[in-house]
Amino acid sequence: MRTLFFTATVLALAVTIVAFIHTKQWQSKFVQVNPDGSLHYTPDGRGNILPDFSRVGYKTGNVPIPDVPMVQTIAPGPDAAAAIQKAIDDLSKRPLAANGFRGAILLKKGTYSIPGNIKISASGIVLRGEGAETILVAQGNNRRALINVSGTGDIKEVKDTRTALTDNYVPVGAKSFTVANAAAFKPGDAIIVHWAAKQQWIEDLKMNQIEARPGTKQWQASEYDFKFQRTVTKVSGNTVFTDNPVVMAMESKYNTAEIYKYTFDGRITNVGVENLYCASAYTSDTSEEHSWDAVLFNKIENGWVRNVTARYFAYSCVNLGGLAKNITVTDCYCFDHKSIITGGRRYSFNNGGQQNLFMNCKAKDGRHDYVTGAKVCGPNVFYNCTASVTHADIGPHHRWAMGTLYDNIVTDGEINIQDRGNWGSGHGWSGVNQILWNCTAKKATVQNPWVSGKNYCIGLKGQKAAGRLAGRPEGVWEGQNQVGLELKSLYAAQLKARKDL
Repeated sequence: MRTLFFTATVLALAVTIVAFIHTKQWQSKFVQVNPDGSLHYTPDGRGNILPDFSRVGYKTGNVPIPDVPMVQTIAPGPDAAAAIQKAIDDLSKRPLAANGFRGAILLKKGTYSIPGNIKISASGIVLRGEGAETILVAQGNNRRALINVSGTGDIKEVKDTRTALTDNYVPVGAKSFTVANAAAFKPGDAIIVHWAAKQQWIEDLKMNQIEARPGTKQWQASEYDFKFQRTVTKVSGNTVFTDNPVVMAMESKYNTAEIYKYTFDGRITNVGVENLYCASAYTSDTSEEHSWDAVLFNKIENGWVRNVTARYFAYSCVNLGGLAKNITVTDCYCFDHKSIITGGRRYSFNNGGQQNLFMNCKAKDGRHDYVTGAKVCGPNVFYNCTASVTHADIGPHHRWAMGTLYDNIVTDGEINIQDRGNWGSGHGWSGVNQILWNCTAKKATVQNPWVSGKNYCIGLKGQKAAGRLAGRPEGVWEGQNQVGLELKSLYAAQLKARKDL
């Protein structure tokens, strides 16, 4: 019997080895690895390529998240919530060190009752626990974020720096464009690339023809102006080069385009939240009068949330607002939401900002687990994340997110990029230049909008679905259910190629 078992084991191993040897490796026709490790992108007839997503996350991925030295320790107790806030406020008054940090506040193991929320509004502060045994419980019946990290103010245009783009067409993936007068710009400048819609774009996109139902709102050109935050890397004559690529084609037929320098004096930097177990008190499985977000970031650049678990929240583990930029969310887990299961709830990891990275996260019992909101300006990345027991789809939600990579996302539900029609208040087209790369899903819908770009599904393991609305152009599909995609991760390959240059 032992001999038979050994023989069967050897045969099974041999079959596995043979199958591995004979797995045919393949590369996408849109991006290939050169012999020197660099990447080659194949343009379409107008010069559009897959965008470079490698500069997302904390410090554009150039440095690892730091382990900031501890400056104060807090233990559980009846006045712990007040003690935490006082420690943050006191630390905020200290000067920043040369490395841009003030220090880390360590919450020792134990349970902390938080009747309001914890607020961080200054740069250089890290709120750190000791892992799953540091438990923060949001008490009370107020809808709020348990941990609220936010600066103040808004983006302000620098006077006399606005200049128009002169190119009739700037393709997706481009990192340069020509302007009327580049004299005001130099490397290192923070700029806005301002894309403003013309009525022709709305009409050709057919977003003035959304089938009406109560509350449906047709798209208006005046409401579609996108402000992409970029950094100038080089200026040559009137050609301006930027760190991050164009993720929404600029076409004079459909939009005006300008750039200008900006300041954001109230935006904070170098803030981290890590190693915490967050929970919301609740009264029933459908209770909604309690905490909605474990962690909310906005008006911040270069921050992180890592190793945070969120349980019982109505909305999210991590919610990044529209002015959150270069944030890394990694190794976080969201599960057991408490809310009714309907719109506007259970967005486990929600991104409204730019150049953000969600990596190695898990979600369970959510609706839109990895999701972007309305008019989100990329690039943004969701990488190596899982979702189970899903109640809705992953993907761009609401209206017209631009330049998002869903890379190695595994879900027992759906991933969809489509015309959402009159869902919500008239969502319409959910996104453009959205890429599903080596994902696994029960099924996926990937459609192309009528104009202004494409959506891609490369190496999906799962079924192709028709989508909600018939007659929409099919997206770009490649290698469905075909194993052996050589670039297992587009994001990881792009990051490696950039760092190896």
